[in-house]
Amino acid sequence: MDIAARVYDHTWKIDPIVRSLVDDDFYKLLMCQSIFRNRPDTNVRFSLINRTTRIRLADIIAEEDLRAQLDHIRTLSLTRGESTWLRGNTFYGKRQMFRPDFMEWFENFRLPPYQLEVKDGQYELTFDGKWPEVMLWEIPALAIIMELRSRAAMRHMGRFELQVLYARAMTRIWEKIERLRKIKGLKIADFGTRRRHSYLWQDWCVQAMIEGLGDAFTGTSNCLIAMRRNIEAIGTNAHELPMVYSALADSDAELLQAPYDVLADWHDEHEGNLRIILPDTYGTAGFLKRAPDWLAKWTGIRIDSGDPVAGTELAIDWWKSHGEDPREKLVIFSDGLDVEQIETLHARFSSRVKVSFGWGTLLTNDFRGLAPDNALEPLSLVCKAVSADGRPTVKLSDNPTKALGPAAEIERYKRVFGVGDQAAQAVVV
Repeated sequence: MDIAARVYDHTWKIDPIVRSLVDDDFYKLLMCQSIFRNRPDTNVRFSLINRTTRIRLADIIAEEDLRAQLDHIRTLSLTRGESTWLRGNTFYGKRQMFRPDFMEWFENFRLPPYQLEVKDGQYELTFDGKWPEVMLWEIPALAIIMELRSRAAMRHMGRFELQVLYARAMTRIWEKIERLRKIKGLKIADFGTRRRHSYLWQDWCVQAMIEGLGDAFTGTSNCLIAMRRNIEAIGTNAHELPMVYSALADSDAELLQAPYDVLADWHDEHEGNLRIILPDTYGTAGFLKRAPDWLAKWTGIRIDSGDPVAGTELAIDWWKSHGEDPREKLVIFSDGLDVEQIETLHARFSSRVKVSFGWGTLLTNDFRGLAPDNALEPLSLVCKAVSADGRPTVKLSDNPTKALGPAAEIERYKRVFGVGDQAAQAVVV
């Protein structure tokens, strides 16, 4: 496929940014099923947050283009083939991962309405409604805005300029793959849906990983690409679950317990490699210190903020203190990774734990320095649950730069969870 020609010739009706309800990350569908079972009537608000505030998205992306793409997604529903794939495929070694009651609901699902305003050069995009419904806006909304930004930056490029742009980007990715293929025992997956350059580019990157890395490439978080390329769909759970459960707590004691209530519900539904702990929502050190003994028997842990070396050492010590062999545990790194960090972390930990990597934005959107005025540099854009049943949500993270929520609630959560001084780190993506 000639991506440059498609970009040059495209109209969005031929190439809509989101073309399927399963053009989404696998973990969102897993979490949606859990929420559908455990908290279906919780009212949640999601909001777009641009952490790269110097990039004024509303000055770059035309509002009518954004609305057209958002409205298009609301017309989508599962196709018969997509439903058959979800119902009958084997995920993580398990057939019928998605229960019949959830699938019946999902087969009749349409995304709910959205609210869109412009304020000081930024889009205020929000989604309000029942948790299982509005949560499915997160990934499509991010993908739309990221690709509209890419299209705007390339709108005035000529045919040959686009060919050179993509040739350089392809060369960059292939050079990364050539470095990665030298890592003995590497296991790596594509986690790049939410901040990808475009759908077509993510699909190209996945195909390059398939050819270039072979068995070292374990799959993609994107369900549509996994289905079309006949590879594994990868993903477990995210910060959204403890953020909402915690917001619903009626006391400090319930708040302290909420992150473990999330995992107790998850434990009832999943086993094996789906039992992965994400401990950093309110600080990894405190989470592990207070964690119930049964969590130490889970398969592994995902490191998604803060110093990845320090976080992994904490996990190794914690497993040892509970009589577990760290060499049998899985550590998934997923925070702003690029080749250099992957090489370093694999070299340090591959003999001490099972190591895997979720490679995101710098796989599917590394056009740094390739466009005039660096107009295609990746930005840090998120869409988060900001309230639950009218109560604000909070995320502390192991990196205070990633903290989200009202200042007073952030301080309360830091007190309850015993989070002291934290070392701020730059957020790359």
